[in-house]
Parts: sequence; structure tokens; C-alpha cells
Amino acid sequence: MPMVNRRNVPPGLLRHLLDRIQERRIPAEDLEKLARWLDREPEVPEGPWYKRFPGMVACGEGELIKTFLLPTQLPRGKRVD
Repeated sequence: MPMVNRRNVPPGLLRHLLDRIQERRIPAEDLEKLARWLDREPEVPEGPWYKRFPGMVACGEGELIKTFLLPTQLPRGKRVD
């Protein structure tokens, strides 16, 4: 199982993630929780996955986080803890 890639994120994807943070008003506290989770170098499935936080859902595929959803939006893929 791959680990989430925090480095070498494609520039277009990074812009997309920053746009979603701003558009969806993702709380700073959730970004801190995301950072702490990433510090643990979590393993994630090869395909689509998601991780729930109180004010957002991080959605990824393989080693990359692909977007951030609001808690009321439905993610696809396998839930990771």
C-alpha cells in the first residue's frame, strides 16, 4: 500500500487543493489535523480513498490527495483511519 505523497505534488493539483481550501472555507484546525495525520506517514489504498475530519473530508487516489470536500458531501472510495 502506498503512503500519501507530501512532496512533489504536481503544481496544478496543488493549486486545486489550495482553491478548495479557500472556496470551502476549510478550518485551520482541520488542516492542522491533516498535517498531524500526514506526519504519521499513513498508508492508503491504491485506488480512491477518503479520510474524514470534523470540518472536511480529504479525498485521494493512491499516493495523492486529490481534493477536499465539505462534511456534507459524499466521498467515494475506501475510508481510511
